[in-house]
Amino acid sequence: MIRFFLLILFSTLLFSSGVNNFRWLDGETYLEFLEKNNLPLKELYYNLDKDDQKFTEEIRSGTNCQILKNSKGKIDQILIPMNDELQIHLFKENGTYAFEAIPIISNTKTEAFTIEISHSPYYDIMKATGSTKLAQIFVSSFKHSLNFKRDLRKGDTLVVIYDQKYRLGRPFSMPILKVAMIEMKHKKHYIYLNDDDRYYDENGNEVEGFLLACPVKNARISSYFSKRRYHPILKKYRAHTGVDYAARRGTPIVAAGSGRVVFAGYTRGYGNLIKILHADGYMTFYAHQKSFRRGIKRGRYVKKGQTIGYVGTTGLSTGPHLHFGLYKHGNAIDPLRVVQVTTKKLKGKEKDAFVKLRDNYNQSVALHLENRTAFNKQKSTDKMCYFYNEKQCVDSDTNG
Repeated sequence: MIRFFLLILFSTLLFSSGVNNFRWLDGETYLEFLEKNNLPLKELYYNLDKDDQKFTEEIRSGTNCQILKNSKGKIDQILIPMNDELQIHLFKENGTYAFEAIPIISNTKTEAFTIEISHSPYYDIMKATGSTKLAQIFVSSFKHSLNFKRDLRKGDTLVVIYDQKYRLGRPFSMPILKVAMIEMKHKKHYIYLNDDDRYYDENGNEVEGFLLACPVKNARISSYFSKRRYHPILKKYRAHTGVDYAARRGTPIVAAGSGRVVFAGYTRGYGNLIKILHADGYMTFYAHQKSFRRGIKRGRYVKKGQTIGYVGTTGLSTGPHLHFGLYKHGNAIDPLRVVQVTTKKLKGKEKDAFVKLRDNYNQSVALHLENRTAFNKQKSTDKMCYFYNEKQCVDSDTNG
């Protein structure tokens, strides 16, 4: 009952002087954050189970968080988004602090714009929308099929239709590109997001992008990816932002893609951990290793398929396995949707379903081209629920 009251209070005060927004500092650990704010390490970290402890190691730098202080300047509550499904909630109850993972309440809007190229697709999209993320997604989606530098001309037209989540009245998480069209030399080029979460051209051929290899050969998958799941026995929300490959201790681990090692060291939760930065904003994550291959260190460039380490059970682990994670622009995505050998060409019923989807998208694009309206964000006021307490809602400008 007290916790319910606290959530209502925080929701009511979201836009008052008592609630402050802050961004998570680059390189700051969860434990360092607790120490800096004089918060108890025992209650908010050491007393947590191993899954929650590991969860705290996934806080992304730059994440927009909220903190509520009382009239004496003491911290009452903190919200730290972990992905687009779950957030950490630190709160004071009966004089002591507590930790919980709770769902993020957000709303999603389908938005669209049409612009004429004046500089480059990246610059013009960013200028029109203020979203570097959307600009990055657009450019990377056409990267392997079009040559913007050679063929694009000033005045060429592009149309983008995308979904954007909003949390606390502000754009939140990565926008999801639904369809994009760019007209170059009087020819229209399209990409479409299909129901299988992969992008295809107008002929139903998959747009080749970042392809991953399996990091452990012939290994058994012991745990699958999930941004949010409710444990029916523990009565807690859990996240498993990766795939676990069970294998014998010492089994070689290979780089799933070519890139540069940005971290190779030990962490409490994930043990011996390697992070590799790849093209187009991708990063792969290899945890619980027994040891690293000789010469693997920060700054080292590795090739796809190159051995980087060996399966182990370091950190908070119950048995030998590799925890393999994949992130794009800092957001966790399911590696199994990207691990593939060849690109896909739709056939049969899949192709028929795609054609219907494509034709509907094309009608929407044609409508925007006909109107030829510059990007203009329509302001609206929606009811938004901020916590996992759908009865407590606050009116806000959902466009931020």
